[in-house]
Amino acid sequence: MASKILIIGGTGYIGKFIVGASARLGHPTSALVRDTTPSDPAKAKLLAGFTSSGVKLVKGDLNDHESLVKAIKQVDVVISTVGGEKLADQTKIVAAIKEAGNVKRFLPSEFGVDVDRAHTVEPAKSMLAAKIHIRRAIEAEGIPYTFVCSNYFAGYSIPTLAQSDSFAPPPKDKLTIFGDGNVKAIFVNEDDIGTYTIKAVDDPRTLNKILHVRPESNIYTHNELITLYEQKSGKTFERIYLTEEEVLKKIKEAPFPVNLMMGINYSILLKGDTANFEIDPSFGVEATKLYPDVKYTTVEEYVSRLV
Repeated sequence: MASKILIIGGTGYIGKFIVGASARLGHPTSALVRDTTPSDPAKAKLLAGFTSSGVKLVKGDLNDHESLVKAIKQVDVVISTVGGEKLADQTKIVAAIKEAGNVKRFLPSEFGVDVDRAHTVEPAKSMLAAKIHIRRAIEAEGIPYTFVCSNYFAGYSIPTLAQSDSFAPPPKDKLTIFGDGNVKAIFVNEDDIGTYTIKAVDDPRTLNKILHVRPESNIYTHNELITLYEQKSGKTFERIYLTEEEVLKKIKEAPFPVNLMMGINYSILLKGDTANFEIDPSFGVEATKLYPDVKYTTVEEYVSRLV
């Protein structure tokens, strides 16, 4: 019997992929929403898509403890995909899960690097600190968990060729590279992140573990990613390499949210925080090994679609 899942933050960037995967893989799925009929047309369209795929919209709010407990009591598994300032507010979800007393598994909002093994600078450091704080709170309360480290979102990093100051496709001629561009990084398609996350919720092998998503075909250095794009598109880019010192100076001077994106790129592309450690069975498991049946999107396929 597939667990009943509640997703908090389901209308956010990664949230919608998790909601989609949960419904697709046959779980009775609920999404916690502040407003079931939002005035924002994009959000209204997204919620209409949820309901048409069988997702139940549950009215509630992180700041309304009673509504949170009530929603949690209806399900077996809680997944949080909240972002930004709301990361720290997940202590409210922890408290509600503790009070409800029925949750078999909680997956807090992670979906990036392994925060206990990352090296970054402000403002990304504070974002990671909030996630670390939630990990410790979950462990302290004895709540059964899975932490999902899905590494670098392909949708953020591949169309822009990992340019920190751009959410648009790559610039015409010049690309900035942090360090020598030869540090390995792991890029994962958002649909696949959704699939692996939902596969893990009822799996005893992922209980109280970190699920690392490391598709072998998706491990590329920044240089290799740019070269692949050049080969597929016929374009060539001038590559501007920045030393670590230059990168740190740029992060300090950049406005928000560019400095946040730079901090993430510093962690992933210069420090190698997605691929620079072995997954020890004492703390973690690897998604593609657990679920070899999932046909994930490779970086090469992703780039081919783009060009």
